[in-house]
Amino acid sequence: MAVMTDDVWREVFVTGLKNAHGVEHQALALMDRQIERAKNFTEVADQLTAHRAETEQQITRLEQLLGQFDETPSGLKDAALSLGGSMAAMGHVFAEDEILKNAFANFAFENYEAAVYKGLILLARHGDYTSALDPLAATLEEEQRMARWVDESLPTLTEKYLRLKRDGENPSR
Repeated sequence: MAVMTDDVWREVFVTGLKNAHGVEHQALALMDRQIERAKNFTEVADQLTAHRAETEQQITRLEQLLGQFDETPSGLKDAALSLGGSMAAMGHVFAEDEILKNAFANFAFENYEAAVYKGLILLARHGDYTSALDPLAATLEEEQRMARWVDESLPTLTEKYLRLKRDGENPSR
């Protein structure tokens, strides 16, 4: 039996929304650990705290979009990715340059999230899910803005890390 093209678009799009929902829960776990540990880098903690609030809004947007399809997030994906985020953040805890490793990981993660939303926008366009375009575009812009901030702050962050290390302070966080 042939599958209707509309059914395929819907299935792929809804799966993408559920995956994105899980990724945002992973992001929350990553940010929570980093915010707790960024004692010498309040500018990082402040930016992560602001982006955490955006991430909570992104999760709400995804839940609303899923609701339009009479779907709910995958609790299993959310839990697994949240645990993965916590474990990933803990992986840098013992590194002397924890703050730098987190910045590198954040740059990669924010760009990954931007790619996820670009893909979802493409699927929404092709599936004619026009009501999803604005919420997805808003989230894409937030992820791109955070990726730019991480990128642009890396030189200053590195210089501060080096200064703290030279001064004999704990530069890791």
